[in-house]
Amino acid sequence: MKYTKPAISFEQQAQRLLDRGLIAPNKEALIQHLSMVNYYRLSAYWYPYKRIDSTGNECFAPDTTFETIWRRYTFDHHLRLLVMDAIEHVEITILRTRIVEQFTLLHGPFGYCDPGNFHPKFDHVRLMQETDNAVERSKEEFVQRFQRKYTSEPHLPLWMTAEVMTFGQLFTFFRFLHNVEKKQIAQMLNVHLPVLESWLHTLLFIRNVCAHHSRLWNRAIPIRPKLPIARHSPEWHKPVKISNRRVFVVLTVLKYLLSHISPQTDWNDRLFSLLDEYHDIPLREMGFPENWRGSSLWK
Repeated sequence: MKYTKPAISFEQQAQRLLDRGLIAPNKEALIQHLSMVNYYRLSAYWYPYKRIDSTGNECFAPDTTFETIWRRYTFDHHLRLLVMDAIEHVEITILRTRIVEQFTLLHGPFGYCDPGNFHPKFDHVRLMQETDNAVERSKEEFVQRFQRKYTSEPHLPLWMTAEVMTFGQLFTFFRFLHNVEKKQIAQMLNVHLPVLESWLHTLLFIRNVCAHHSRLWNRAIPIRPKLPIARHSPEWHKPVKISNRRVFVVLTVLKYLLSHISPQTDWNDRLFSLLDEYHDIPLREMGFPENWRGSSLWK
């Protein structure tokens, strides 16, 4: 099928929404919002309100207001900032600090250059290519200063290299460490290794969602984190049953990790404040169980 839809102006976009039944008393304000946020991006937030009328044309459900849609958009914006703040703490503390310290104490500052320090299935050649490229592209002063001083060293120490690696590269680095080393990191966080690996994988996906300013609040999670088994961690299962399908599980994972790596954080209080401010947001669409505050994980 050939795509034939033409581009239309902000004024035409606004009129189309009004013609389809969207309630927006001030058309000029609607046009202004559409000029700030792409029509297609906003469509993800009004999609739940779309209907098909008796003539087969698209329309909005009765009483759908632009204010409601805009509140969901702004809530999602603030939620992404809050989630990114938590992921930043996790990334820096776990991937860029604790793993680096443990690895270099065991294998030395340049131990990452030795494929024997990783699982045999690890594509070590690719790691070295990617880190070399990242170092070469970097404009960081510490990189240039090291290279000027230590001219006989072809690589940076890991604690420097890690600073120019991406979250995805660091996650892969962690995945292919020897199990005994990975388990030590998991034990620091009081969680089993397969669970921690799945959490980091999920957070990698969520980080990319937030970094691209994509819709988060009611998104289904395609890379679902594993939950600790009930026998060892009953708080993940009762009195509140946590599903791993929606964003609530991501928030719970972040809350858990922050309680271990940054126990003085006020992150959960800021989340509570955000939910209170946007009390009209349907939490069930985010995977929140009705009695979620009764969970010991959130106390």
